Amino acid sequence: MPEKPAKPGRADARENRERLIAVAREALRESPDASLNSIAKRAGVGAGTLYRHFPNREALVFAVYKDEVEDVSAQASAVLAEHPPVEALRVWFEMLSERIRTKHGLGEALRSPEAEKAIAESYAPVLAAVAELLAAGEAAGELKPGLDPGDVLLLMSFLWRTSDDDAGRAQADRTLELVLAGLSAR
Repeated sequence: MPEKPAKPGRADARENRERLIAVAREALRESPDASLNSIAKRAGVGAGTLYRHFPNREALVFAVYKDEVEDVSAQASAVLAEHPPVEALRVWFEMLSERIRTKHGLGEALRSPEAEKAIAESYAPVLAAVAELLAAGEAAGELKPGLDPGDVLLLMSFLWRTSDDDAGRAQADRTLELVLAGLSAR
């Protein structure tokens, strides 16, 4: 029996999905209320293509969220290569906070089962990145030994819970100094 040919358009479908996520990221940063039709148009695809990949707004928003969090998670090694461990921890958590804080128009969707799924799917890569950063800090003698990555992640969540204005950023900076001092081996 002859082998079935690969499904046509599979690479195109993957490229369309990636382009939709990239365009949605920018559109939602510009306006949390950006319409799905405007996103499809900016991506150069029809609405049907968008809805085949993302059946509703929440699915697209969570795909953007997951993509951004996974991207930051993958950068832990590069940040460690550029900074001493404690500074790398600071820089990396600030990057993560920036990605999460924007929320890309999540609004009420954050309380949905889809939100819980997106957050759960992004938890393992984030936890692995935190573990890598903590291990480097411990090995350098800069961080207390035995810090739990989940505990540190929970502790650092204040970064994306402060308001995204001057007062909130100042509060986040002050609190980050306190947290890093508490994690320090010195």
